[in-house]
This record gives sequence, C-alpha cells and structure tokens, in this order.
Amino acid sequence: MDLEKHIRNVPDFPKPGIQFKDVTTLCKNYSAFKESCDKIIKHYKKKGIEKVAAIEARGYVWGGVIAYQLGAGFILMRKPGKLPANTIIETYELEYGTDSIEMHSDAIEKGEKVLIFDDLLATGGTAKAACNLVEKSGGTVEGIAFIIELTGSLHGRDKLKGYDIFTLLEIPVEE
Repeated sequence: MDLEKHIRNVPDFPKPGIQFKDVTTLCKNYSAFKESCDKIIKHYKKKGIEKVAAIEARGYVWGGVIAYQLGAGFILMRKPGKLPANTIIETYELEYGTDSIEMHSDAIEKGEKVLIFDDLLATGGTAKAACNLVEKSGGTVEGIAFIIELTGSLHGRDKLKGYDIFTLLEIPVEE
C-alpha cells in the first residue's frame, strides 16, 4: 500500500509557505493506519522495548497502539504545564525561537529500553529533546520512529546521529 497517498497536504499551515503533512487522513483509513502501525511494530518487535515515549499530540495515536503490541509501557511527552505530577523538562531551539517538552520524572526507570515515537521528523529538535529526557532519566533510547521524514534542507536526521531512526515515508522538502 502506498501510505503517502493517505497523507493530506495543507498549504500555508501553520504559516504561509509551509506545506503541512496531515497524518489524520492516514488514521481515518483502517487499512492504512493498521499497516503503518504493523510496520513499526515489526521493526521493533525483537528489540526488547520496555517503554514507548510518544510526543503529543499525533504521536499518541500510534504510540499507544505500538506500546500495547510490543508489551511495553506508554509515556506521554507534552508541552509544559500539561502533566499533573513532578516533571522534567527539555528546551530546544526552533527556527524562530525555543520550545519545550516534558514528561513525568518517574516515567522511566534506570536502564529501561525506550522507543520514541513522533509522527514527523523535520528539523529534529523535538526528537532530540525527547532523547535527552529519556537519557536524563537513566533510560536507553533503542530507537526513534516516525511516519514521515522530511528530507532535503531541514537535515533533521543530523541532530539524531547515533540513534536508530526508522521512518515509513521520506518526503522531499522543496528547497
């Protein structure tokens, strides 16, 4: 199945000049959604994953399914101020400023093998921040999975050197 056919392009969102890759159209098609989950699960099935950490919000849609199928716990990574208990936070650079994500400080135990999931790899800042949170907690990042990797001028993979990166679709970004 050509999963890319199930990704909607939304021009000029969230700002002019951006071609937003909308994965919600992939979710609404059972066969496409199932195949996307199954491919990620198959890739990580024998890696001993103990936790899946997903980045809000679209990451939660796949992350919960992947964690369940891998027999792993599930960790929510969110924007600051959204989690109810003690958290740790990581701030990262954007093209136009900074942003932060956090997770509960007790989400990962020392030595646990963690898979990070997000829907899209662009500049790599969010994924690298997620890796830093896992490692600060004593966990090991066993892999980072994405539905889409935007290739070309964004160089997101460069920020994630040394990590096992698995993507279902590579979509070139116009320079």
